[in-house]
Amino acid sequence: MIDYGTKVVAGVVPGKGGQRVDGIPVFHSAKEAMKETGANTSVIFVPKQTALEAVLDALEAEVPLIVCLSEGIPVHDVLKMKDRQKGGKSILVGPNTPGMISPGKAKVGGMPHKIYAPGPVGIISRSGTLSYELVNLLTRQKIGQSTCVGIGGDMIPCFRFVDALNLFEKDPETKIVIVIGEVGGVGEIEAAKYIQEKISKKAFALIGGLNAPPGKKMGHAGAIVFGKKTTAEAKIEALKSAGVAVFANPFALREAISSEL
Repeated sequence: MIDYGTKVVAGVVPGKGGQRVDGIPVFHSAKEAMKETGANTSVIFVPKQTALEAVLDALEAEVPLIVCLSEGIPVHDVLKMKDRQKGGKSILVGPNTPGMISPGKAKVGGMPHKIYAPGPVGIISRSGTLSYELVNLLTRQKIGQSTCVGIGGDMIPCFRFVDALNLFEKDPETKIVIVIGEVGGVGEIEAAKYIQEKISKKAFALIGGLNAPPGKKMGHAGAIVFGKKTTAEAKIEALKSAGVAVFANPFALREAISSEL
């Protein structure tokens, strides 16, 4: 993140405040770090066992943006995070997200930043790998990205497709929005309704898991078919009905975006 140009001003490790790592000061808590440095974002890389403690620390400090990469966090811990977040000032992205990046500006997370380039395409994805695949294809075609957001693949996302769509609609640098989804949950169906009612920008989508068998987890904790609304077919149908151009693979999607631009 530092190599990319992100202004990393503090680290937080309870009990290890006062140290410095590569010249960056370490603090006991997020509140202390914000007070001393004016930080506006917390990116959390800790293991699942301590993720709840780290997120609650950042929420208590009212860090404006919290990005949690931790994977495998127990569902009850995520519910506690969401409950604490309610009515607060923080946006909580994740857990199980690769992070987010505004190419040429900053990244918070672990995505391979060399494949990104500045441009007009905004991307919201449950899958880090699928988003990297598409971004790489777009960049090779000289199509850049405004911001790419990984909302995470867990069963309970703290930041949803509709939350990101709302922000992309307000963003003057974003001309096209892409939704990358998969089986499990109803977030993509919620996104379809939101796009139809509130998004004025051209929207595209890529949905993975057309061959996913019911009841079998497909990679992410939240990628599992329970009921008809959580299938890839149901999501594709909902998005198409909302006027979203849906594609079967990243190559076809890239060509469609290239033609649109």
